[in-house]
Amino acid sequence: MDLILWRHADAHDGVPDMPRALTERGHRQARDVAAWLRGRLPGDARILVSPAVRARQTAEALGRPFETVPELAPGADATAVLLAAGWPDGAGTVLVVGHQPTLGLAVSFLVFGEERELSIKKGGLFWLTNRVRRDERETIVKAAMTPELL
Repeated sequence: MDLILWRHADAHDGVPDMPRALTERGHRQARDVAAWLRGRLPGDARILVSPAVRARQTAEALGRPFETVPELAPGADATAVLLAAGWPDGAGTVLVVGHQPTLGLAVSFLVFGEERELSIKKGGLFWLTNRVRRDERETIVKAAMTPELL
């Protein structure tokens, strides 16, 4: 299974949190990362998105249908992300568009075996895969990308 954890792009500050929209910079970040993903993302990839406006706007840059998942809202825990995605036993590729610190905690849990502080830049992503080798499950980082590197 491939799991892509994509942090929403830059958004306006403010309260309440859920309706915060992307800034112009955030729209550019989302477009740039989406263009990079389009060339690599399988056509049958599942796309799961937080209900927050900024996460939905980030996902919309891909131009593909996605599923809004309430369990991915700001404040979700890393386990909720992994359960929603079906990690590690799911098939194919799942792209999750969500928030910090949740996504960073999920990445650190999968890579280090424990939740640690790990920051993902706005608009950035981690692409992970898993395999069984010598009867042990391994998590492999396929890519770590930020909008500034594109």
